[in-house]
Amino acid sequence: MKVQAAAFRPIVLSYASRLILERVGVWRALAPTAIETIRVSQAGGFGRTVFDARDAGVPALGYVLEYSALLHALRSSAQDLLIADEPEARCVVHAEGAAPDAGEKRYPQDALVASVRFAGAAESTAFERFTREGPLALLPMAGGYAVVWSMRPARARKLFSASEKEFLDELAGAAGTRPGRALSVDARALQPLVLRVREKCIAERAVYIGNAAQTLHPVAGQGLNLGLRDAWDLAQIMREAQDPGDAAVLQRFAARRRVDAGAAIRVTDVLASAFVRANPLAGAALTALDIFPAPRRFFARRMIFGPSALP
Repeated sequence: MKVQAAAFRPIVLSYASRLILERVGVWRALAPTAIETIRVSQAGGFGRTVFDARDAGVPALGYVLEYSALLHALRSSAQDLLIADEPEARCVVHAEGAAPDAGEKRYPQDALVASVRFAGAAESTAFERFTREGPLALLPMAGGYAVVWSMRPARARKLFSASEKEFLDELAGAAGTRPGRALSVDARALQPLVLRVREKCIAERAVYIGNAAQTLHPVAGQGLNLGLRDAWDLAQIMREAQDPGDAAVLQRFAARRRVDAGAAIRVTDVLASAFVRANPLAGAALTALDIFPAPRRFFARRMIFGPSALP
């Protein structure tokens, strides 16, 4: 296994996040891989369904790239806005790191992240496989797949250090045959999984967005997208405010974000555990989504846009 200076960190941007990044002039600097179809299944169970971008009325359900690429593009775009001296702030925006007073729930899983090459280039289909230990996502990225695999911490550590053959054999057993035959693995990384939520996203002349407000389980890829919607809504409210740190202004932001953040937190928390141990109710839910297109479309668009039609 190759040792890299920085941990491999794939991210999935929703179509709504693409719209936000287009509006701030960053999207054109990125080269992501589009997800047009997501195949969802349950290992050891009967449930399965397929989400399609056309059904959801969008050109793509999501876009996969490395976090470092997005960070570089954002920093380059904001370079002219940076100043050497920090003036006294009328409102401090906390956007990274966990607030010390945030409530925390440690999941009985770690995420093992890796870049895997398969026989035949990955195109635009992602796979979400719910296993007995947790969800396994295979995300098309630059011709291969970014793997985000939730499992018991002890097993995650073992596979992190395992030989390439052992890792690929275990992955084949968990992923099933539909993605094809895995050939090589690179850039493995480990990430503890927690749900961390700050009780209030505002304080006196301060606001908390993104990971500083909530850190989510990676299932369904909601964390970063929720944070971008936080930032977009905050910008819209502050651009109209004479005093961005005024209590009434911050209250408006908190009220606007309450439904979106609350729903994303609950959905990801349920998905993180509902499908383990071949839960028959979870299998029935997947089957129902497969049979009835209207609920499937609603769920897909809710995961893409949040509670609004557009960000």
